[in-house]
Amino acid sequence: MSPLEAGLVLFGLLLVLLIGGVWIAIALAAVAWFGLHFFTTTPPDVNLFQSFWGSSASWTLAALPLFVWMGEILFRTKLSEEMFEGLAPWLGWLPGRLMHVNILGCAIFGTVSGSSAATCATISKVALPELKRRGYDEKTCLGSLAAAGTLGILLPPSIIMVVYAVAAEVSIIKVFLAGFIPGFILTALFSGYIIVWALLNPEKTPREDSKLSLKEKIYKTRNLIPCTILIVFVVWVMVIGWATATEAAAYSVLGALAIAWWSGGLSRETFWMSLMGATRLSCMIMFILAGASFLASCVAFTGIPQALAEWVASLNPSRYMLITVLAAIYILLGTALDGVSMIVLTTSIVIPMVEKAGIDLVWFGIFIVLLVEIAELTPPLGFNIFVLQTMTGRDSNYVALASMPFFFMMVLCIVLLAIFPDLVTWLPDVLIGTAKK
Repeated sequence: MSPLEAGLVLFGLLLVLLIGGVWIAIALAAVAWFGLHFFTTTPPDVNLFQSFWGSSASWTLAALPLFVWMGEILFRTKLSEEMFEGLAPWLGWLPGRLMHVNILGCAIFGTVSGSSAATCATISKVALPELKRRGYDEKTCLGSLAAAGTLGILLPPSIIMVVYAVAAEVSIIKVFLAGFIPGFILTALFSGYIIVWALLNPEKTPREDSKLSLKEKIYKTRNLIPCTILIVFVVWVMVIGWATATEAAAYSVLGALAIAWWSGGLSRETFWMSLMGATRLSCMIMFILAGASFLASCVAFTGIPQALAEWVASLNPSRYMLITVLAAIYILLGTALDGVSMIVLTTSIVIPMVEKAGIDLVWFGIFIVLLVEIAELTPPLGFNIFVLQTMTGRDSNYVALASMPFFFMMVLCIVLLAIFPDLVTWLPDVLIGTAKK
C-alpha cells in the first residue's frame, strides 16, 4: 500500500472515531497505534512511550500552563469591569459609541488571557447588560463580542500560538511578536465595520448620556494601567532577551496575582479555582498534544508527509493557490474540531508542504491562528457562539448570523496578510534582530 493510500485509511479511521464520540487524544493515539502496527515494522508500544514522554518533557511547553493560569487568575478578578469603565469615556465620539468597548476591551483582555472563549465570556459578562440597558442594538452587540473575543488567541501571549510554535518547532517569541500587527489590523477592521454600520443605521445607536471632563476621563483610565504594565513587561523581557517565553510566563503569573490582589479579587477561593481551571485546561491540551505526537511519529514512519509534499510539488501550485486550498481545509476542519486539535492534527502533514512552497513558518502560524479564529464563529463547534448562546438564551444560529459581517472582516484580514506578508514578519525580524545586536 502506498503512503497516500495508507494516509486515506488512517484519515477515514480517525473520522469514524471522532464521529463516534471518542476523545480526541484517544482517537489520535488509537489511529497511530493502528498505523504503526499494520503499515510499518516499527513497534507501536515503544513509539507510544517515546511520543508521550517527549511531547510532555519540554521546557518550551512549560509556558503553556503558566499562560493559561495567568488568564484564569485575571478571569476571576474585576479587570473586565475596570476596563469597561476606563475605555467607555473615550469612545463616545465615535459612530457606534460604546460598542467599540466590546472590540477594544476584548483586544486588551485578550493580551493577558490567551483564550478566545475566556475573553468573550469575560467582556460579555460586563458589556452585554450595560449595552442592553442603554438601548444598543442586540444583534450587532452579539456579533461584535463573538468576533472580538477571538482576539484573545491572535494578540500574544496566546495559548494557540504556543501550541503551534511547539508543533512546528519555531520560536515562540517570534510568533508572539508576529501577532501584534495583524491583531491591530483586525481590531481596526472590526471597529471600522461598526463605524460604517452606525453611520448607515443612526437610529440604532442611542445618544450619549453624559459628557465627562478631561480630568474625569483620565481618572477613570487609571483602571487600565495595571493591565497595560503587565502586557508591556511580559513582551519586553522576551524581546530584549532577559527571559525566555517560559520564564516570561512565570513573570506573567506573578503579575496577574499582583493585579488580582490590587483589585481586591484575590482570595483563597479564587486562587484555588484559577489553579484548578488552569490544571484542567492544560491537562486537556497536553493530552491532545501527546496523542498528536504519537500520530505524527506514525505518519512520519509511513512516509505520508514526504509523499504529500512531493505530490504538491508536482502540481507546482502558486503560493496563493496553496494558501487558498489550506484556508478552505482549515475552515472545514473548524466545523468539527477545536483550534488546538486542528493545529496538532495537521502540522506534521502541512508543514512540509508549506516549506516546499517557500512560505515562512512564522507567517503561516499567524495564518493558522486567523483560521482558528474563524473556526470560533463557525457552527456547529464555534465556542464563542456557545458562550453567547449560554449567556443570552439566544439560538446559536442567531448569534452566528449576527457575527457574519465580522467573519468577512477576518477573511479580509487574511487576504491583506497574504498580499502583504511583511505585515506579519516585519516586527519579529526588526525586534529580534535589534535585541541580538
